[in-house]
Amino acid sequence: MLHEDVDNSVSMISHSLHLKAQLEALLQHGNNSDVSLRVETTDGDEVKVIQAHTLVLSLQSQTFQKLLEERNGSVLVLRESPECIDVFEKFIRYLYCGELQLRLDETTALHELATKYSVSVLQRGLTEYMIKNLASASLSGHVVRWYEYATAEGVASLRASCLQFLLQNVTSVLRSPQWPSVSSELLMTLLQRSDLVLHSELELFKALETWLMHNEPDNLTVENVLRAVRYPMIPPRELFRLQRESKVILRYYESVRDLLYMAYQFHAASPPQLAKFFYVNCSLFIPRNYLAAMWGGAWLINSPARDDRTATFHTQLGPSAHDSSKRVIWNAIFTRSSRSDGKPRIVITPASSSPDFAGVIFQKTVIVCARQQGLLMVRRMYNFHQSTEENGDFLTDSDLHESTSEYLVAGWLHLHVIIKPIYQTLISTKK
Repeated sequence: MLHEDVDNSVSMISHSLHLKAQLEALLQHGNNSDVSLRVETTDGDEVKVIQAHTLVLSLQSQTFQKLLEERNGSVLVLRESPECIDVFEKFIRYLYCGELQLRLDETTALHELATKYSVSVLQRGLTEYMIKNLASASLSGHVVRWYEYATAEGVASLRASCLQFLLQNVTSVLRSPQWPSVSSELLMTLLQRSDLVLHSELELFKALETWLMHNEPDNLTVENVLRAVRYPMIPPRELFRLQRESKVILRYYESVRDLLYMAYQFHAASPPQLAKFFYVNCSLFIPRNYLAAMWGGAWLINSPARDDRTATFHTQLGPSAHDSSKRVIWNAIFTRSSRSDGKPRIVITPASSSPDFAGVIFQKTVIVCARQQGLLMVRRMYNFHQSTEENGDFLTDSDLHESTSEYLVAGWLHLHVIIKPIYQTLISTKK
């Protein structure tokens, strides 16, 4: 008996778009509605009434299911903030259609609704959306608001991503209209960090002056903010000018007098000499990631997948004015690994040694900038451990052969090298 081959392949017919359109029409016209959602502000003003369906709401949200089971009658009263009321119809539409169109300024309200009504898929989707759009959000100040929201609501991944973005791109925040509205909690979080990326400590002080004059906080907050400034990282001529012209310094001079005095001593004496008389084991004498020319420089590499590249940087031996005339020459090499993986390598070494290097640790940082939502932002940072010459993890996850690489901008790799001289005797020795 002959057996013909049977075609067991599986095909699919999908009318999901048609189904979505039907569900959207069901919501829009309220056909066969069995519950009215009456959304009010906290003071009881009726704002919106939406004709909905118990089956759909219960399937999408356990919170809605419980509320609907406990309700009396066909009306379910919901109390929301004005911000949540503005996007509530979008939220309900998502429960019917599984999609929504949103603007950056709507994300936190929608995330709040997704959290309140236990719509975990939407909650995760909004968190991922915000993390991916930090660059474009920074122009309108949303990163700050998202950080504050994530801190208040305990969204750890969003808070960590926002904080990392702010640390690496704080200048965009300092220069934005939203800077004066930054909370004192976030402000102190930023001020306590040595990995803050900005042009100079003077730039930071001027921004703090603006914040203090706008907010006029209590004296304790003022003192905490002003004492978090690393005055020894500001050149003496600028310190003199601030002491004479800054309204904040003139008003709160007693709060920082000892720090200014210590800064002047730091610039006047040699660091080892200073360490013999003062215990200065604190962050005051540790540079942040400054982009000013005395700390390093930009390094643009065209078509990095092709050839090895070299660059030379001149930096000041240390932040003390006592060392302002002493320079260190650095040789930087960008090359491909000799191993089969061909991953990029970057090596930074001093061109020569000097007795002046004694007691100084040079911490090296390489910043990688990338295009995000059309903006050039800091994407990655690589730190060298103490005085090592190479960072072993440099761009190990990148593919610089591809023109579409997320790390290339029109075929160029945008780097910035920072050399942070730290006087080891100051932070580890007590005489």
